[in-house]
Amino acid sequence: MSLNLTGQHSSFSETGLRRIRDVLARHVESGKIPGLVALVSRGGETHVEAVGTMRHDGGAPMRRDTIFRMASTSKPVTMAAAMVLLDECRLRLDDPVQEWLPELADRQVLKRVDGPLDDTVPAHRPITVRDVLTSTFGLGMDMTVMGTPIMGAIFEQGLTPNLPEPMPEPDEWMRRLGALPLMHQPGERWQYHISNDLLGVLVARVTGQSFETFLRERIFDPLGMKDTGFHVPADKIDRLPALYAPDPQTGEFTVWDEAEGGRWSTPPAFPGGGGGLVSTADDYHAYFRMLLNGGMHEGERILSRPAVELMTTHRLTPEQNAARTTMARDNVHVSFGQGQHGGWGFGMAVRTCRGDYAPIGQFGWDGGSGTSTYADPDNQLTGILLTQVGASVPDPVRLMHDFWTTLYQAIDD
Repeated sequence: MSLNLTGQHSSFSETGLRRIRDVLARHVESGKIPGLVALVSRGGETHVEAVGTMRHDGGAPMRRDTIFRMASTSKPVTMAAAMVLLDECRLRLDDPVQEWLPELADRQVLKRVDGPLDDTVPAHRPITVRDVLTSTFGLGMDMTVMGTPIMGAIFEQGLTPNLPEPMPEPDEWMRRLGALPLMHQPGERWQYHISNDLLGVLVARVTGQSFETFLRERIFDPLGMKDTGFHVPADKIDRLPALYAPDPQTGEFTVWDEAEGGRWSTPPAFPGGGGGLVSTADDYHAYFRMLLNGGMHEGERILSRPAVELMTTHRLTPEQNAARTTMARDNVHVSFGQGQHGGWGFGMAVRTCRGDYAPIGQFGWDGGSGTSTYADPDNQLTGILLTQVGASVPDPVRLMHDFWTTLYQAIDD
């Protein structure tokens, strides 16, 4: 990192920062992205851009404290609750989870992932805490086997969010989950999402507190994440934009969730660790900076350094990772090129290969509501991009790609 004559670190070039601003503004001016908030930070230097408006037809301007639905970028944050429990030896990685989640004892596993739900064999072994934390416990959102009986059952039972069928409260959700066979043997394959919602139930049962209460006491409050939670209270609802899921054919802006009276205007029956958080750029910055600082925040230890290292390094065997690689590489037309990082830690992607401007070791994740949040230990860099356009169209994902390209080209050493 270059030192200028005053001894100050200069983290980004002026030209590079101007390019970030120009590229973000170009996306908003295209009419495809109503508004966004972007935060870039390196060392002690932070820059925030708020561009555009809260609604696609105008309305209030985006502000630094606008609250966004974080969608799957909830995963890297809610995982911290489990790490606190590992630090305190209230969980062990290879303990069976059935002590707290008896609904998952004595599992049956499908003989074939596309087979009938009653064509099963017994699980080779119990599901462990490690299986849940690495997303390998045996059930998940698998875009490569849509239309199979098991995926149909997962949707019909309301086991995933964002569908007409609302998710039931945690005990009923567990009962429904426990009625299904596993798709794969415990520990065999990485599968998306359901493990992160399961994590919230596990944390609540281990601690005897609601998932949100535990997160608030141990993560959000100590980090000063005052606008982060599973819903937006009435006195802040004016800071939450409508969420759009544009029509994939026409690009027409369709409101997927309104702020007033919408899905995040009251506490949910199920606080989903996989996609339920709302937050702001500054709150997420505090969290990712804490990870870059090895678990420390302003002199207070939030997580141990080994816990952070465990979360933010690649955890999967080649066999476990095969499904993740397939999802990223063979579904580029669905993911618009996102997700090609190579690896996975706990609740987040970890770059294991250099496929674009970001180096190996960068960690974080993206959300289907148009959110992207990563930190990079090599460059001591954090980037957070938040918008209100869902990935039903490529536009928000192309914005993410351009944000990360411009962020890295702005580094000036």
